[in-house]
Amino acid sequence: MVSNKTIDAKILSRMFLAGAKNLEAKKEWINELNVFPVPDGDTGTNMTMTIMSAASEVSALDDPDMETLARAISSGSLRGARGNSGVILSQLLRGFTRSVRKSSSLDAPAIAAAMEKAVETAYKAVMKPKEGTILTVAKEAAQKAEEIAGEADDLLPFFQTIFAHAEETLARTPEMLPVLKEAGVVDSGGQGLLEVLRGAIDGYLGKEVDYSDFEKTGGSSSVTKISPQAEADIKFGYCTEFIILLDREMPEEEEHRFKEFLTSIGDSIVLVADEEIVKVHVHTNHPGQAIERALTYGALSRMKIDNMREEHQEKLIKDAEKLAKEQAEQEAALQEEMPEKEAGFIAVSAGQGLTDIFKELGVDYLIEGGQTMNPSTEDMLNAIAKVRAKTIYIFPNNKNIVLAANQARDLTEDKEIIVIPTKTVPQGITAMISYVPEKTPQENEEVMKEAIAKVKTGQITYAVRDTRIDDKEIHEGDIMGIGDQGILAVGSGREEVAEATVEAMMTDEAEVISIYYGADISEEDAEKLAAAVEEKYPDCEVELSRGGQPIYYYIVSVE
Repeated sequence: MVSNKTIDAKILSRMFLAGAKNLEAKKEWINELNVFPVPDGDTGTNMTMTIMSAASEVSALDDPDMETLARAISSGSLRGARGNSGVILSQLLRGFTRSVRKSSSLDAPAIAAAMEKAVETAYKAVMKPKEGTILTVAKEAAQKAEEIAGEADDLLPFFQTIFAHAEETLARTPEMLPVLKEAGVVDSGGQGLLEVLRGAIDGYLGKEVDYSDFEKTGGSSSVTKISPQAEADIKFGYCTEFIILLDREMPEEEEHRFKEFLTSIGDSIVLVADEEIVKVHVHTNHPGQAIERALTYGALSRMKIDNMREEHQEKLIKDAEKLAKEQAEQEAALQEEMPEKEAGFIAVSAGQGLTDIFKELGVDYLIEGGQTMNPSTEDMLNAIAKVRAKTIYIFPNNKNIVLAANQARDLTEDKEIIVIPTKTVPQGITAMISYVPEKTPQENEEVMKEAIAKVKTGQITYAVRDTRIDDKEIHEGDIMGIGDQGILAVGSGREEVAEATVEAMMTDEAEVISIYYGADISEEDAEKLAAAVEEKYPDCEVELSRGGQPIYYYIVSVE
């Protein structure tokens, strides 16, 4: 029997590989337990692929020291991390190894401190940690380790006490998460972590265990299937994962901004930044937006997008298709019955806040698009077909979209299409406000064009590369204020550059300053900017609205 007060790199390596092997043996059972955060049944597989990626690197080492072993475990698990639980497991391993890498041997207090660091790292990586998950099991195990470490003369009872407490915590997870209680199971990620710990203790003892003989113990013999309704309630359908190979180290502030952006388009977010790579996991309905934003930081690797509903919802999809067909038929019939309006409006918008503003102003149809996603002529034609009006005004709100709108106009024969060449969202809002029902289409076109000519727009964003524009030196990561005719301001602070941009657009005739804040900006920061602008220009009316747009921190206009 092993009875030691310390472990060295050789023993830790053996414990890690045994933990990985045990997890691999039990992955299918763990898959069956998986009901949170979505019933996609792959927690065991994801955690196994994560730890086996590290195990393959560890197995290739020849008599490593603690630092080499730590690097292999940390790097291997991060690069191989898949799924929410897999990424969390990689962070637990990363935090643990960071704590021990400079040691030659580990006693109970050192192991307890490393477990605490592991939990701290994992919680930090998850945007909205939930209790009743792998995180809770890890936290409780670390707390127990810290509690008993000072009196631990022998590592074996130390490990066994920690394991027993982790097992008790796992048994309580159904009381913390109703979805687990409903399904009659414990948390699958927590169970996976427990199996790693179980295998690690076997490795410490030097046991040669045939895990293929594993029987389902410690869990429920029957797992309640999630109802079709529960599956339908999945808010974000695509599990999106990738690794960013950074062009430069990502500072904490930028990491936070990236997390905020991911939060605006999804949930179940785990983002982990290392010196050279960033691991991203997000559930979203718009995986392309996550990928586009990630590309601003570097090249992408190990990309994976899974439809989480797919394997559960074949019948639901068929039902949905049938319902959609019926609704389309009803909608078409309703449109035929509705009298044709004199005027209809189509606008291109990016961001829920901007979309809501256009709807409130009376726009009939909104096309999602913008700087990084330009709608096609076909998108325009589809929109035109859905607006039942004799004259339809289109607001492209981007210079790159005007051409597609013009082509759609030229291809439409049964309706009068008027494209107002709005190049920015503020111009589109002004054009819509300028519409007068009593005027003819030609008169309204003239009025709208005159109105948008008086609108000056500035858009605040970030530079993705070094360049020189308008005699201004711009470096990668700089904040820029882009006006109608070029760069108006460059700096390091978003609000500072926004103020400078407004200043560059101001005229003596200016009466209204509008500020639309984007998805990456908090309401508090936006209100501070509005207050500063209001103080500087007391004769102007300052209007602040949530735009929710990507890419641009602020869109500001002066008219």
